[in-house]
Amino acid sequence: MGETFMEHAAVYGTGTIGSGLVTLLIGNSLPTVVVGRSQSSLDQCRKAVEQNWNDLINSGLAADGNKAAAMELLTLTSDPSQLRGCTLVFESVSEDPAVKKEVYQTITHFTEEDAVIASTTSSIDAEILAELTNRPESLLIAHPFQPCHIQPLFEIVPHRKTSHNTIERTCTFLESIGRQVVRLNRSVPGFIVNRLAQALFRESIHLIESGVTTAADIDRAVKYAVGMRYASIGLLEYFDDVGFSLESAIAKNVYPDLCSTAQIQKTIQKGLASGNTGLAAGKGIYDWSCKNPDAYYLRKQAPFLENVQTWNLPDAAGKSNS
Repeated sequence: MGETFMEHAAVYGTGTIGSGLVTLLIGNSLPTVVVGRSQSSLDQCRKAVEQNWNDLINSGLAADGNKAAAMELLTLTSDPSQLRGCTLVFESVSEDPAVKKEVYQTITHFTEEDAVIASTTSSIDAEILAELTNRPESLLIAHPFQPCHIQPLFEIVPHRKTSHNTIERTCTFLESIGRQVVRLNRSVPGFIVNRLAQALFRESIHLIESGVTTAADIDRAVKYAVGMRYASIGLLEYFDDVGFSLESAIAKNVYPDLCSTAQIQKTIQKGLASGNTGLAAGKGIYDWSCKNPDAYYLRKQAPFLENVQTWNLPDAAGKSNS
């Protein structure tokens, strides 16, 4: 593990992404400041972080002493002056440019000129974010994936004014706490992962609406073929393995029939209109009253839990184990 003390990290935002980042940071023995807007949001963040630790303990990946030591490293506050001395601030507030602009003004007011601002946005163009701060050279996107304390990937997305130093410091810091980093040369909607995911989602809904197959069989196909394959080899490694000749022949047959709609599909429109919007609503593509959400929650975490073994866990005395 590389040294991480060169950056003093903070998180501005207390939602799911924010609490996941907090868990990751204190799990690597890093004192972490979390700034929230209200005491209720801060209390909810603490509760979420504690639940993340309880999950790790129940999985045998951490002990009660690790959790206690980690929580001692956490400062939850609604006072942004606590950001003084922080050198890298993860912004994890709502996807509203007006809200982000206000947060960036606060961060730049209380931090030094070279402090990095790393937005966790999954949907706003980096060029738009750059216009919201008087310190654009220090801002980039560092997009994690849920559950972001155990899923190891971050997408690093700069804009035209992002300094080389900001990019290198952010990547070095994330790699030092065991994260995998992919760098984009410029911002595009959805970055890398969400673009690939949206292509799969769109085609899956199309196959269901066309009566070709069912949601369960699509999920089974992904889980036992696509997912297993690309858990150990790269997508484009496999493309090379198959070869351009065969892939071109497949493309000629498949491309003309792939879904190409630029509109929200009927299944989703109907769900939005009826309130059947997914797991939280109890029904979406699936009827979750017929499924086990708790078992799904555990399955969602399972592939990533081993990444905790790379953490620089604090011990019961509040010191790192390494």
